[in-house]
Amino acid sequence: MTLNLRQIEIFRAVMTTGSISGASQLLFVSQPAVSRLLSHTEQRVGFALFERIKGRLYATPEAKKLIHEVDLVYQGVQRVNELAADLARNRSGILNIVSSPSVGQMLIPEALALFQARHKDVKLTFQCLGYSYLKERLLSHRADLGIIILPMEHPSLEVTPLCRNRLVCILPYNHELTRRATLTLADLRPYPLISYERDTPFGVMVTEMYQAAGEPLDPAIEVGSPQNAGSLVHMGAGVALVDEFSVRSWSGSSQLVVRPVVNAPMLNVNLVHMRFEPLSQLTQAFIAQLKQLVQQQGTGTL
Repeated sequence: MTLNLRQIEIFRAVMTTGSISGASQLLFVSQPAVSRLLSHTEQRVGFALFERIKGRLYATPEAKKLIHEVDLVYQGVQRVNELAADLARNRSGILNIVSSPSVGQMLIPEALALFQARHKDVKLTFQCLGYSYLKERLLSHRADLGIIILPMEHPSLEVTPLCRNRLVCILPYNHELTRRATLTLADLRPYPLISYERDTPFGVMVTEMYQAAGEPLDPAIEVGSPQNAGSLVHMGAGVALVDEFSVRSWSGSSQLVVRPVVNAPMLNVNLVHMRFEPLSQLTQAFIAQLKQLVQQQGTGTL
């Protein structure tokens, strides 16, 4: 049988506090009321949620599995409350943006700043996320638009190319390869390579690049993102292949030198949103602002 929100609230309060008395204080209801509702909740689900041992409550394995989904419900309720509060303050809307770190360092913040200047009554949220977390945010409707530098496939997501850039090599400023205008993967072989875990999108791309060139791939260090790679190169730990958007975010650094690499792959920057739902006017306005900025910067427009 299904649970109502009050029963879910009681269950979560007991799980959070670990006791009937704690749940009573958290919810401002009497302990007998909590006990009665908890007992009724267990009857509804058809199994015990807590074992009562020497006067203490211990969550059953089933309860520990259930609490994860309950927390998701509470996150949804919290988002509803936040939206209601914003509407009560007469905001014209909320726009939730997520992006991969590469474009999230410079391009997206600049676009958001320009957008906010023209839409002062709009609340903006923005987060840089890893690949899987970004996809989850979009699919759970916790983000209106994602901007990602690598392909993303899902039957419920629409992916539209925005612009493109290329993989390049970054070197410490005093590295001997800086004397060359263009590099090959063979040129990098004698030096410690900072690369990516092979099951990540960047790792797959670098692996395929090395395989196409017939070069062995033997990283000295594996990292999670181009930002991590750039920090390590800055410290003199080796050389790395990164995307040009990440390079732009380090434009003020004199410690890094950038060189093109022969046969380096092109990367599309993609707009990602729900496929079967219309874009809000705010989302469309932000996309227009982003496209205008990309065009002004001459950033590999498509």
